[in-house]
Amino acid sequence: MNRMLSLLASGALLLAVAVVPASAEERTVVGTIVRLDAADRTLTVQDGKGAMWNYKVDGDAGISLANLKEGDRVSVTIGRATPLNMITAADRLRKGDRVTKIPF
Repeated sequence: MNRMLSLLASGALLLAVAVVPASAEERTVVGTIVRLDAADRTLTVQDGKGAMWNYKVDGDAGISLANLKEGDRVSVTIGRATPLNMITAADRLRKGDRVTKIPF
């Protein structure tokens, strides 16, 4: 009986560990700014495949939107990706993330 409980406990532990997602690597999106609201600290980037990526810049992220405008080509890098099971209206850009203007 003790052996069966031990096996069940071990199996439950392995299952719990298998469900935990692996740490996500950084994700970079390259595209054109199609919407920018510096006051609201939001921007939308359309990538080369036509997908729209919405971003909300945290106040302490160290990212300035002042030198950007709609039509600029940018690279947006997030240090950690949004988990696959989490649906958000916009990815948050935090300290360590980057928005870089790319010359055409």
